[in-house]
Amino acid sequence: MSDNDQRLAIVGCGTMGEAILGGLVRADRVSPGAVVVTARRAEEASRLHEQYGVEALTDNRTACAGATAALVALKPQRMGQVLDDDGMREALAGTLVISIAAGIDIATLQRWLPDSTVIRAMPNTPCLIGAGMTVLAAGEGATDEHRALARGIFESVGRCVELEDKHMDAVTSLNGSGPAFAYVILEALADGGVMMGLPRDIALEIAAQVLQGSAKMVLETGFHPAALKDQVTTPAGSTIAGLLTMEDGRIRSVLARTIQEATRVAGGLGRSD
Repeated sequence: MSDNDQRLAIVGCGTMGEAILGGLVRADRVSPGAVVVTARRAEEASRLHEQYGVEALTDNRTACAGATAALVALKPQRMGQVLDDDGMREALAGTLVISIAAGIDIATLQRWLPDSTVIRAMPNTPCLIGAGMTVLAAGEGATDEHRALARGIFESVGRCVELEDKHMDAVTSLNGSGPAFAYVILEALADGGVMMGLPRDIALEIAAQVLQGSAKMVLETGFHPAALKDQVTTPAGSTIAGLLTMEDGRIRSVLARTIQEATRVAGGLGRSD
């Protein structure tokens, strides 16, 4: 979004929309003067204007008119109310529309906005600290330039990859819901440390750093998690004892089924019934 004639609209600048806005501003990917955001309440719009220096409105149609790209950060239940509207279709005609709503597939977005180019995105809450993960799925007609623009937005708040739309429900469960599952694991590890005598705050810090460091090892070395696991699993040691206890609890199956069930629910989030 560096060109002077480009303009980004963020429709529904709530928690995730603001996280992305903040990332773009921090990374100097966009000038505040090239961004317009919307909020449901005038006082929230005023706060966003004062904090980020962007234009902030309560009218979605006005915000989208003339935008090069529109990032729609609404709840799935509100998407149809806002986008399936003649005024919005007119405002977004010829515009790249990027939706982060779970459960709203590309076919539905294109039916609502037949004159727009559509890209679907699924970011997660670590975007709030610049450590997010986002998966993109491009609709028919999306060019390399469209894809690059979308990647640039989400790479300002973390990593970004592309997949086909058919994978996005699974992405929603693994990426969108995944942090919640990771927090439960983190809390459980810390509880174990507390049970064995560690102070709560120290146990939480250790557990958090263990998960962060372990994840970084996978991303930066490219090694399979099983190979990295084996590096710290010595014969007759404490690690193998703990691993066998995890297997007794069927932790692999439970975690995999967690993603399976969350995917099933994610597939129905965009349905009106």
